[in-house]
Amino acid sequence: MFQEQIRVGIIGADTKKSWAQLSHVPAINGLPGVKLAAVATLDEQSARQAAEAFGADRWFSDSLAMIHDDLIDVITIAVKVPAHRELVLAALNAGKAVYCEAPLGRSVAETEEMARAVRSRHTAIGLQAHLNPAVRRAAELLSSGSIGRPLNARIVSSTAGFGPEMPSVYDYFNTPSSGANLLTITGGHTLDVVEAVLGPIIELDARTETLWPAVKLTDTGGHSVREAPDHIDVLGKTRSGAVFTADISGGVAPEDARFTFEIRGSEGWLSLTGGHPYGFQAGDLKLTSHTPFVAPDEHPVSGGFMGAAINVGEVYAHLVHDLHAGTYNTPGFEHALHNARLIDAVRRAAERGERQKIKSLQGEDLRKELITNARNGF
Repeated sequence: MFQEQIRVGIIGADTKKSWAQLSHVPAINGLPGVKLAAVATLDEQSARQAAEAFGADRWFSDSLAMIHDDLIDVITIAVKVPAHRELVLAALNAGKAVYCEAPLGRSVAETEEMARAVRSRHTAIGLQAHLNPAVRRAAELLSSGSIGRPLNARIVSSTAGFGPEMPSVYDYFNTPSSGANLLTITGGHTLDVVEAVLGPIIELDARTETLWPAVKLTDTGGHSVREAPDHIDVLGKTRSGAVFTADISGGVAPEDARFTFEIRGSEGWLSLTGGHPYGFQAGDLKLTSHTPFVAPDEHPVSGGFMGAAINVGEVYAHLVHDLHAGTYNTPGFEHALHNARLIDAVRRAAERGERQKIKSLQGEDLRKELITNARNGF
């Protein structure tokens, strides 16, 4: 049984413009029924400062100590991708609900390991735009037949990140083994929203490029070699029969970052648009259509950096409901595994120059696969 107020502890909530500071903290502090109980960072001084700045009851310089604290219900992991595995597995083993930023793991194998470890725990993955009210309303409009049969879609998804210059703290984005790059982050969010609206992707082709192979590190004056793509083009088809193209690019000026998702149907059209410099998943989206529709639901919380708390707040609101109701409707680690496999298919398509058929296991079918793999020791 959970307390009436769900107590959250955030790993990685420092005061130096961290993603937790820009989105998770304002989302938690703006939601009823959720409390920021604790924060954890790498040292005592930054942890104490974060607790004071964010209004947390307690602070930890040892993340594992916070994970095993009985006064915390949900562990939020908002640190670099290479650190996810150890912390996620520790939190699940401690019996905690876990909200982890996306991508969940550095590879499909690592992501599957964490998904297998979930068992009956509640989890949430940071593919937060999936729950944006405008995205959910767009999916409802399509399923209702308001634009007829979906025919095709064009997506432009850009971000200010992954360009020719970056601080050295983000240099790990340039190394594929870190699991964090334009393909796994912006690409993962983009294709997740495609599936949220148009349904499962069943096949795709892709082309990836590295437009800036030499990256200037702005704080040191040095340079780094980029070994991960900073431009991606995807051509795909969904189970609904719609074909789509997605242009996913990094390195645009912050004021030029934009997201457009235009869907043409046999009897009309609809469009989702956004413009957050961090990528569309960080801010709100606007829905328009040729036909009148009921406005998307109000956000449970707003605020954060240019609305960065909006979609994160949706995840927390859904997770809190699941915890109290004993349901599992929040996109969690199984959802993260499906997304990781989809992104891996994009990588294979680009490397081999071959169209990829997508084995789209979701829901109960994916759970059965994870159980079978666990029993077989995979």
